[in-house]
Amino acid sequence: MTGKKIIIDGTRAVFGRLCSFAAKKALEGNEIVIVNCEKIIMTGNKNEIKGRYSSLRARGGHSQKGPKYSKIPYMMMKRGIRGMLPDHRKGIGKEAIKRVMCYDSIPDKLKNEKMLKIDAPKKFRYIELKELAERI
Repeated sequence: MTGKKIIIDGTRAVFGRLCSFAAKKALEGNEIVIVNCEKIIMTGNKNEIKGRYSSLRARGGHSQKGPKYSKIPYMMMKRGIRGMLPDHRKGIGKEAIKRVMCYDSIPDKLKNEKMLKIDAPKKFRYIELKELAERI
């Protein structure tokens, strides 16, 4: 276990790749902070992505139980990371998800910190999490 603090700028980072990277680093024992979650992108056709998330939200489980899908970008990001962990309810998955923090913008305490930037390819179709959250 290394136990380093890794701050990641989510601007134009691909959702799935960022989730898998953060989950892997959290399992190694690092503290993960992801900022600018509203600027993270999902690649693909906008209408298909919106349709998929709308249907997930509409189902919403039975009674008052889950699964529940949030419309808030940083919560969407945290759920994506949680899905890539072994078991988020017990054991190492539960410990790893506690080490992950997500923010929609850059908090004041992190403004002067060095951030890791994950770049995306130049040309492709995508939708930002902020736009997806507004339209579902």
